[in-house]
Amino acid sequence: MDSDNQGKHVTFGFFTFLLLAVLVGTVGGFSALLFRGLIAFFHNLLFLRQLSFHYDAHLHTPASPWGMLVIFVPVVGAAGVVFLVKNFAPEAKGRGVAEVMDAIYYAKGRIRPAVAVVKALASALSIGSGGPVGREGPIIQIGATFGSAIAQLLKLAVWQRVTLIAAGASAGIAATFNTPVGAVLFTVEVLLHEVSVRTLVPVTIATATGTYVGRAFLGNHPSFILPQLEMRHFHLTNPWVLLFYVGLGVLTGLVSTGFIKSIYAVEDFFEGRFKGGYYLRHLTGMALVGVLMYVLWVAFGHYYIEGVGYATVQEVLNGTLNGAVFLLLLFFLKLLSTNLTLGSGASGGIFSPALFMGATLGGAYGILLGRLFPSLGINPAAFAMAGMAGVVGGSTGAVIAAIVLIFEMTLDYRVILPMTITVALSYGIRKKLSSQSIYTLKLARHGHFMPSNFMSNFHLIQRAQDIMAKDFIVLPASTPVDDALEALTTGSESAHVVVEDSGSVVGLFAGYRALEGISCSGGKVRLQEFMDKNYLIVHPDTKLFDIVEKLYSRKATAALVLYPVGGPEARNVLGIIDKEHIMDAIESAFDLFSE
Repeated sequence: MDSDNQGKHVTFGFFTFLLLAVLVGTVGGFSALLFRGLIAFFHNLLFLRQLSFHYDAHLHTPASPWGMLVIFVPVVGAAGVVFLVKNFAPEAKGRGVAEVMDAIYYAKGRIRPAVAVVKALASALSIGSGGPVGREGPIIQIGATFGSAIAQLLKLAVWQRVTLIAAGASAGIAATFNTPVGAVLFTVEVLLHEVSVRTLVPVTIATATGTYVGRAFLGNHPSFILPQLEMRHFHLTNPWVLLFYVGLGVLTGLVSTGFIKSIYAVEDFFEGRFKGGYYLRHLTGMALVGVLMYVLWVAFGHYYIEGVGYATVQEVLNGTLNGAVFLLLLFFLKLLSTNLTLGSGASGGIFSPALFMGATLGGAYGILLGRLFPSLGINPAAFAMAGMAGVVGGSTGAVIAAIVLIFEMTLDYRVILPMTITVALSYGIRKKLSSQSIYTLKLARHGHFMPSNFMSNFHLIQRAQDIMAKDFIVLPASTPVDDALEALTTGSESAHVVVEDSGSVVGLFAGYRALEGISCSGGKVRLQEFMDKNYLIVHPDTKLFDIVEKLYSRKATAALVLYPVGGPEARNVLGIIDKEHIMDAIESAFDLFSE
């Protein structure tokens, strides 16, 4: 364990950090289990008047003993959510992922420990009382908070702190959904600030640990069970059928855009135009959700849209729900109820609603195609799966993760190709219509913008010898400043002065202007009186990234490039790097990314 240059933080060695990742993964895994238990507790207590921690979200909730009064169950949950968020942790309001992204990029990985407790309770109340929101956002924020808390307790360097945040989030996702690969990919696409050995390995180790904890207590099985799909319509003799997935990709792209814009429009309405405070706003929104749930119960025998909605998704995949009109009705009601829930101030994620909407929309699309082209034997379940991935990928921006997550949640590889087509087009359409994802738009509206592309920072791997300035002169420390200026007039005004004493480097002046600013007419001021002593010494093969890091940490103004052998003697100086040279190096790499 080595202290950083400022002495305020510490950096753990690689293998010690991996052990810490195991700890974070364990905590993230058990946090997911506790969170699911809290959801079950509140759901059984509020809906069924039972004290139980058993709740299978893949089965429809039976009739509530409250009868028509079940309308007020979401309202009771809303009151608890507002009390917790308003009094203890405002950060726990909303979807959760955006807050973690903000902490990584704008708060140097600092998240208050109280957020984990409040987020767990508030989101469990929201979901357990019937709020049509998901578990992934809350568990990401809970796991991330634990990672941040451990890192802050140990006073880790910022990069290790944010890595543990990503590790805790990934472990939570993996334990919740039994999707280790998808969890890592989601973290890479959405959260991780840097993809390298030092960050990816700890995140992966934490994810594997969280997955093991989840499987030990919840079992090793996929989130959804699919019937055997009839795959003849994917045979190469009918490759044009894949064009139907092009249409689904366009459709889910439009839906993803509408989902993003509508949820923020409803939020703006409640916060800007709705008369009343947080309590009245959220209680009103959840009362409307309660009405929608009860109407569905009276008309169709199930609450359908309440909670995570996995029972409905499973029925679509099983083919039990096979009415296109009814599926479209459920799609619109889920969209409306999710907007009312999150827009009025609930605490919960958007992953589960996206799955629900994708399954119902894709299922309806597949049913209609089957009726139009009966000879193709189209199975709506395949389109439901692709629709799930399309809405998730389009709305979150996690394209690769969406494909892998849905695959891991179903363990059916046969629709990977159609699903890939759907997700790619969905993301492309959404990106054209809305540059921000459902996560980043919240931050962008507050002036906190997130990276929008994966880019290799080529300029950061350039070497010192590639960017250093060679136009320098060596002068003794006793040289008058005016004489030094005169010596530079024959060369470039950007030239530098290396100051030596008895052959050893003792200081420098970065450029002509540094000398000009202290020149005096009498010429009595000498270089040694004003020379810059705060500089780095680097070797020719030192990476620009390392140079920038050291310049920042030591508050230095320039770096001297010396031969890799020999001491800091003037005759060994090869060149000088200052901030202008760093900017030139960055600009030189722009051609790789400019349009």
